Formats: sequence, C-alpha cells, structure tokens
Amino acid sequence: MSAQALLASLYRYKAWADEGLLAGLAALREAGSPAEYRTAALVFDHACIVDRIFVANLQQVPHGCTATGTMEPPPLEELARAVRQTDGWYLDYVTGLEPAELAQTLEFSFTDGAAGRMSREEMLGHVVTHAGYHRGEVGRILTRLTGASPPDTFTGYLHQAEPLRRQRTGPLKVR
Repeated sequence: MSAQALLASLYRYKAWADEGLLAGLAALREAGSPAEYRTAALVFDHACIVDRIFVANLQQVPHGCTATGTMEPPPLEELARAVRQTDGWYLDYVTGLEPAELAQTLEFSFTDGAAGRMSREEMLGHVVTHAGYHRGEVGRILTRLTGASPPDTFTGYLHQAEPLRRQRTGPLKVR
C-alpha cells in the first residue's frame, strides 16, 4: 500500500470517527451536564480549528489564527458543518495529490508566529493523529458521563466499511 493510499484510508476513517463523535456530543448535549458538554465541545472545536489551520498550511496561505481554541464552543450544528467540510477537503486533497507532492517540504507559521517546516506527508499525519488524540479526550468524557463512547478505532472502521475483511480466506496459520 502506498503512503497516499494509506492516508486516504486514514482520512476516510477520520471522517467516520468524527461523525460518531458528533452524534455522541449531540446525545451529551441533550442528557448531560452543560459544563461537561461545553468542555467536550471545546476540545473537539480545538481539533477542528487545528485541522483548518493545516488546510491553510497545505495550501500555503495564511491561516489567520492567533490561537487554536476559543473561549466558547460554536453551536453543535455549526461545528458539525465545519468538521464535515474540513474532513471532505482533506479526503479530496489527499486523493488528488501526486505521490511526489507528499514529500514536498512546506514552510508555515504557527499561531504564535513561530516558523515551522514540515513535509505535506508529515502535516497530513499530524492532522490525523492530533484529531485522534482529542477524540479520545472527548470519548473519555462521554464514557464517564454516559457509560459509552462512539467506536473510534481504525480496525473498527475498516471492518465496518469493508465487511469482507471479517471473513477468512483460508485456514488460520499459526507461526
């Protein structure tokens, strides 16, 4: 599997996991503590802001952000629109790249103005892992308050997206 194919699969997984988390946030908003919902929404909003900052970095345009978070979370419907739009952008971007572009190093500025330099592949890897870390944070809040959180594993996504992966093609080989 090429790096580009893996990244495309990871971004499909990210979009799937983000949808589950949005549903979990909606349930928490209805049933949970307003303070806990606010905390969870702020964490997920932070992840979305960072996703959008790296959209700008990958396009080599100023991101215009001086922080990676806000004092108050946006309404859930607005956050959901931003997450879905950004997830769609990444999937289109990854699948449209030429393989050589993945290795291209880009310079950018962090929100504090400090200089940064990463390859496109590193930036794309950062966005996927950063988002997963923060989904895990929100998942812990959901589990503590509701007893469960949405599924959020790459293997879970792969098996749901491609059920044939659960079928054996031959006898199990033990090494």
